[in-house]
Amino acid sequence: MKIASIISLAVAVLSLTNAAPIDRRPHSLFGPPAGSYKSHSVALTRNPRFKHNVPAQLAKLNSRFPGVVKVLASSGRVDVTNVENDLEYYGVVSVGTPPQEVKLDFDTGSSDIWFPAVNCTSAACKQHAQYDPSLSSTFQEDGRRWKITYGDQSSASGILGNDIVTVGGISVYQTIGLAQKQSSHFSSSISDGLFGLGFNTIETVPGVKTFLDNAIEAGLLEKPVISVFLPSVRRNGGVGGEYLFGDIDESKFLGELTYVPITKKGYWQIKVEDAGFNDDSIQQSSEGIVDTGTTLIIVSDKAANAIHSKIEGALKDPKNGWTVPCSLSSNTEDNITFTMSGTAFNVPIADLAFEDVGDGSGNCFSGIQGGQEGLWILGDVFIKNNYCVFDQGEARIGIAPLKYD
Repeated sequence: MKIASIISLAVAVLSLTNAAPIDRRPHSLFGPPAGSYKSHSVALTRNPRFKHNVPAQLAKLNSRFPGVVKVLASSGRVDVTNVENDLEYYGVVSVGTPPQEVKLDFDTGSSDIWFPAVNCTSAACKQHAQYDPSLSSTFQEDGRRWKITYGDQSSASGILGNDIVTVGGISVYQTIGLAQKQSSHFSSSISDGLFGLGFNTIETVPGVKTFLDNAIEAGLLEKPVISVFLPSVRRNGGVGGEYLFGDIDESKFLGELTYVPITKKGYWQIKVEDAGFNDDSIQQSSEGIVDTGTTLIIVSDKAANAIHSKIEGALKDPKNGWTVPCSLSSNTEDNITFTMSGTAFNVPIADLAFEDVGDGSGNCFSGIQGGQEGLWILGDVFIKNNYCVFDQGEARIGIAPLKYD
């Protein structure tokens, strides 16, 4: 899912090869007539000194198809850039041969990978990098149409294609969405498009595999996981963020990971057992998703009312949603808690003072808003305080408090 702005919110390789039969010309054009060939047999002798050397064989294959084969299962680290005080985070992805770079918002709340194509005519496309398939020797047409609409009603649509996608040195042959139309919501975004990290059951076109599906099937990852560290401007200037494909960086969190089982594959959906203010439960629970593509935390109206009732000076503004005093940005003693698998995870009150409303009132948009009934969204306000490991192999999310250097 994608939240484009605070104001709008308030309101392996080639896993498949083409195996089509070769269209042969008649034998008479190249040699003797059919039936005039003689057969020969060649005896094969086993070399007793032969030893398997998988890295060497993969390296040989890689020399024939540069950039497609990762020699050994490994991990790939993608640095992310923090945009406008934690509004969104993007990383650089390479597509095609030779590579064309696009800046993508990594999004666990959707599953499609898409970015503008060179033939996109929307004004939003013109403000971003536009991928040109004619410049890539590894591009293949698909032809199917796709369209996606996100939670803030931003949308994109176009046609599918296939090309090599490289993230942190991990390369797979991937189905990609080439946007030919984009809504105006994306005009203000620095990101060129989105890199969906959800399960393949919510791909807009049924049957399309995700990047993680393909990387796992090709044996490119040490572990079938994506680990996420989204830094906060308040806590460390917003630097050092990363998506780690295939491994877990234990230097990024405190204590042990608590693993929370996925209750439904699609989004990374889990059970939120309780929420509270410090040790005071608000007696609210819900299904929820951990969503890197949503800026804020969105809960039910009842939960939002209960949480803000604990915060002095909080107001529900019909125009701006929930607001809190901007002075709370220095309050690191009090916490909003979300309990999953019996463990309470903190969001400091300081992070509820998200962005100044700008009307001179001294109030800020709250980092927690209401209106999400039945499926809460734990967005970046939660994730920038808690390390998250999205484990597709075991269908679970590992969570632990972030450790800042």
